Amino acid sequence: MARIAVLGGTGYTGGNIVREAAARGHHVTAYSRHAPEQPVPGVHYVQASLTEEGAVAAVVAGQDVVVEALAPRGELAGRLDGLIADLARLAAEQHARLVVVGGWSGLRPAEDEPRFVEGDVPAAFRAEAEEMVRALEGLEQHAPEGLDWTFVSPAQAYGSYAPGEALGRYRVGGPVALVDDQGGSAVSGADFALAVVDEIERHERSGHIGVAY
Repeated sequence: MARIAVLGGTGYTGGNIVREAAARGHHVTAYSRHAPEQPVPGVHYVQASLTEEGAVAAVVAGQDVVVEALAPRGELAGRLDGLIADLARLAAEQHARLVVVGGWSGLRPAEDEPRFVEGDVPAAFRAEAEEMVRALEGLEQHAPEGLDWTFVSPAQAYGSYAPGEALGRYRVGGPVALVDDQGGSAVSGADFALAVVDEIERHERSGHIGVAY
């Protein structure tokens, strides 16, 4: 079983990943600023601000896999891409795998076409989308030598506003968005977590991938 740290482990995405990983018997540590409303049995919860000195190093220490499932909001707005760069450096030094959960805007409609972030992103979400794409491009262009990393983008219809049902299935693609026959793209929180933990266990892909039905 792997030792897995989940940053943002009480949020929507992180919470689902924590539950899935713990259910499979992994040793899970969940980091967040707030205590969980419904703790998952067997999970070690740590309340911490990752902007504090030494906090990121403490997260990575002793872990096999570090999952970054935070959003660039609040105190992390404008700072999350730098935090991910720090995680990358520390993970490379300690031979830990880094899994970053990004957003739909980092994907492309077709190969060699601009990312969705370069198109019509609602103003309320543009800054967050741009910051996560900066983090992705930082990994693509400047990942430390030897870093084992995967950046996972969910489908367009994904989030607490559209939790969906756990169907027990999903598709995995590369940087080009996965869509259905009607052009839609969706995945439930439970099935996205299933995909992330499957990838942690199987270790089949690296770089930028997308998950959808």
